[in-house]
Amino acid sequence: MIHGDTRRAALEDWLRDELRGASFTLTPASEDASFRRYFRATLADGTTRIAMDAPPQKEDCRPFVRVAGMLDRAGVHAPKILAQDLEQGFLMLSDLGTRTYLNELNSTNAAALFADAIEALVRWQLATRPGELPAYDEALLRREMNLFPEWYVGRHLRKELSPAQKQTLEAVFAALVKSALGQPVVYVHRDYMPRNLMVSNPNPGVLDFQDAVLGPITYDMVSLLRDAFLSWDEERVLDWTVRYWEKAKGAGLPVASDFGEFWRAFEWMGLQRHLKVLGIFARINYRDGKPKYLGDTPRFIGYATSVAKRYRDLAPLVRLLDELA
Repeated sequence: MIHGDTRRAALEDWLRDELRGASFTLTPASEDASFRRYFRATLADGTTRIAMDAPPQKEDCRPFVRVAGMLDRAGVHAPKILAQDLEQGFLMLSDLGTRTYLNELNSTNAAALFADAIEALVRWQLATRPGELPAYDEALLRREMNLFPEWYVGRHLRKELSPAQKQTLEAVFAALVKSALGQPVVYVHRDYMPRNLMVSNPNPGVLDFQDAVLGPITYDMVSLLRDAFLSWDEERVLDWTVRYWEKAKGAGLPVASDFGEFWRAFEWMGLQRHLKVLGIFARINYRDGKPKYLGDTPRFIGYATSVAKRYRDLAPLVRLLDELA
């Protein structure tokens, strides 16, 4: 036990009770950008469990438990809830292993791994039922994008937008919101990216799903292919997006009948996400003291600039990003 880590001590006591006194060792399992912590409990016989510590005053375990059940019913491989204490903020989960897509992906296996990820995503989207998840509405879309001027521009760059720059950003925000809200809605994981997908059997195992919503159909594909920590050339991104679109259309999902229309919605959805993530990475650094995410901000500036250059309505954002650089 880390000296003074009272929550870890309480977690160990709780696990001991749930495991009926079986001996185990507890080691960190993964880092998280939130206040949640994950540990791997290894029992004497070599079997493992994952223990989640989510301080109730900062994190709510109930959405995690609820969405885990929804994924399971949809035929998507997610951790099973083996025990829970929502009052303390403790969960014991099945262990999906240590092989993340992020660490395993390479030019040889990418096609197969992404095919599995797309198959699982289609199953998740096909399970969509109205009223089961919160709506990805205008208020949430805007709250996310506003992290960009507040945390990335104001706190990280230490710059204040001029009235003209604010007007430019508002016009871009309005266009992105209109595009997002104009899309068909399905279940959205919200962080369906290689870091949260595990190479497992069945493949993939899906993690970090507690923020799932009912929202734009392109969102999770953008998360998968234009990732915070891994970039692919545009030809491959286009090819995988076409493969998803064809599979989704064949499964009866409400994707646009014209791929060009779908691709435009995909790109614009990605830009909304990129602006949000730039703000989140800055906030994680300055508010939460986790600086490593800031190193990936150039990737997102690159994503945002590339997309904005391709569309006349978004061109003012390119000038704004140049002015802020």
